[in-house]
Amino acid sequence: MKARPEFRDRPAVEVAVLDALVDRNEDGMTVFELRSHAEVSIHDLEDALESLKADGLIEVEESGNRTVIRADERVIPETTADTDETSFFEELRERLPF
Repeated sequence: MKARPEFRDRPAVEVAVLDALVDRNEDGMTVFELRSHAEVSIHDLEDALESLKADGLIEVEESGNRTVIRADERVIPETTADTDETSFFEELRERLPF
């Protein structure tokens, strides 16, 4: 699943982070899990997380000895048939050079 379309006009690293978090929002992700899913350098990930946190698009919480990051609820798309169509067109738009 991908982040809502209104949050996809951000830098590519931030969009990759949001997409990874939306996919695993119930459990959340650690920084190391995010880094492997978003496939970005730790420096780029730190910058993206800082920006997303400042804009209120992610939530960070301590869970025992782990720091878990989740996407804010407004970033997560509703699960409807329309979302599947939008996702298809969003993916097509991303792949084609317009």
